[in-house]
Amino acid sequence: MARRVAVLALCSGMAGLVWPSVASAHAFAIGREDVPIPIWLFLWAAAAVLVASFAALSVGWSTTRLEREHWRPVPQAISRVLINRATEVLCGAAGVGLLGLVAWSGLYGTNVAEINFSVTFVFITFWIGGVLVSVLVGNVYRAFNPWRAIARVGAFALSLSPGRRATPPLSYPERLGRWPAAAGLVAFVWMELISGAQGPGVTPRATAVAALIYTAYTLTGMALFGIEPWVSCAETFSVYFGMFSELSPFEVRDSRLGIRRPLAGASGWARVPGSIAVVVATIAGTAFDGAQDGLLQQPIATVFVRLQRLGIALAPATKIAETLFLALSIAVVAGIYWAGVCGMRTVEGSPPLAQLATRFAHTLIPIGLAYLIAHYFSYFFFGEQDQFSYLITNPLGTRSASQIFLAPLSANLIWYVQVGTLVAGHVTGLVLGHDKALAVYGTVKRAALSQRWMLLMMIVFTCLGLYLLSRANG
Repeated sequence: MARRVAVLALCSGMAGLVWPSVASAHAFAIGREDVPIPIWLFLWAAAAVLVASFAALSVGWSTTRLEREHWRPVPQAISRVLINRATEVLCGAAGVGLLGLVAWSGLYGTNVAEINFSVTFVFITFWIGGVLVSVLVGNVYRAFNPWRAIARVGAFALSLSPGRRATPPLSYPERLGRWPAAAGLVAFVWMELISGAQGPGVTPRATAVAALIYTAYTLTGMALFGIEPWVSCAETFSVYFGMFSELSPFEVRDSRLGIRRPLAGASGWARVPGSIAVVVATIAGTAFDGAQDGLLQQPIATVFVRLQRLGIALAPATKIAETLFLALSIAVVAGIYWAGVCGMRTVEGSPPLAQLATRFAHTLIPIGLAYLIAHYFSYFFFGEQDQFSYLITNPLGTRSASQIFLAPLSANLIWYVQVGTLVAGHVTGLVLGHDKALAVYGTVKRAALSQRWMLLMMIVFTCLGLYLLSRANG
């Protein structure tokens, strides 16, 4: 019964979403269409879907399903084919090769971002595509991680030297947790959205230089604290893709591939300090991107004018103004989450506030995924056409660019995906929250009482996402 209710709750997030389409704010220009119904109407409709899903979960999901151990290995023969020393070496070499290609094309190719491999690969194929792959097939980035591959080769070479040991000189501080990854995530978003303000945007050269700087930083961290401790907590992309891979039904344990219940891996993800900051930064970065040229455009311009009156030059004033609003976006997303947690704290039998926040932080992961897909769907689709039809054969951009074929995606389809993804993602967050509440509070009644606050939080996030899309699209 509970499984059927879960399917119903998830599918309800996709039902009834028959709203018109406009292009994503970051997509290539494909035209604009007016919304034929008022925005308040589909905001109410989305809220109604969440309320209906909450009711269905409260009635039909009475025992926890995602807290239990359900991992089971696939046949050994399949694991041996997919997970072995040879494939590990090949994947690592491929990752290092792509990193080298980003640096080479960025430094020696054209500085026009649209026809240089580096920018499209880093900010579309890697950043967005890596998330989608992680959700579908698990944490494959670990095998392709170029910095882990380089560090492991270095450690192996060092171990061959007489009298030399590859033991790191320092222990990674447990309290530091994933805070370095959260900071790196904010820095990446800042580079993509703000560093090129009042200019050509992120240039290939800047992308290549940033990749080389990050390489030096990451390898230094691995040398000081150890490869695996740094990868699991401090390496931004390992933490970022690893977070989304917790939603996947596939997981590797002790070099054996296995299958678990979808979403079940996320339950204990946030036990490491700094995890809340990572998922909050994920949502806030995408929200800021959607609001930058829409909802926040006028406030940013106002602050920019005031900064110029203080004598600050054009480019620095723009970057400062946008940085302030990026920080504000992070604060708003964090505030919405903590308000929901504080509400849950009022329910009898609640654990301490900090513990409660940690236990429910994984419910934000589907929201981060929903925001990412809704905002970047068309951007990714059209960018990948360019990546694999032109840039992959001409990474330096020395030949004339081909025309991107836009016909496969209609404006209506884009809008359906945006709205449907946002609602479905938040319904999934409700599913995760309800299941965790059953484990935390013990009874269906107290779990449902606590999740009223989660429902309110999900409605706020849904309406915020839809409103940002409507303003950016319009």
